[in-house]
Amino acid sequence: MYQPLVDAMQDYLDAGAAMDLDRLGACYDTEFQNLRIDLAGQVVPITKDQFMDRFGDMKARGLALEPADDATFPATTTFGDFGTIVMRRLKDDRPVLYAFVWRMVDGRPTTILREFTFEHDLTGLLRLMQGAPQ
Repeated sequence: MYQPLVDAMQDYLDAGAAMDLDRLGACYDTEFQNLRIDLAGQVVPITKDQFMDRFGDMKARGLALEPADDATFPATTTFGDFGTIVMRRLKDDRPVLYAFVWRMVDGRPTTILREFTFEHDLTGLLRLMQGAPQ
């Protein structure tokens, strides 16, 4: 287990729980993209700007992300200027798996470049995204 990746993920999750938009924005690389994939093979891509807009809207309405107290990190790996950490959580009593690819500088994670999220069903999110301005 590569502890700097675990520590960086914990900092990222803490920023989300606190709705600290400056810290969240600093975590995401300018080239960040989240690819959400479900069991049916549906894929929803989400950019940094879309994430940050959503977080800003949530904060303005007094909402926050749920704490990630259930998060576990079963695997990490580093390769060149990148590191990957796998995170497991429960959503509606079902496991959700995430793989975060971090840019690394001198062995330290700097920004999240990609997030791959493997969920049970993205139908609701697809409908929401189709109704949102692009």
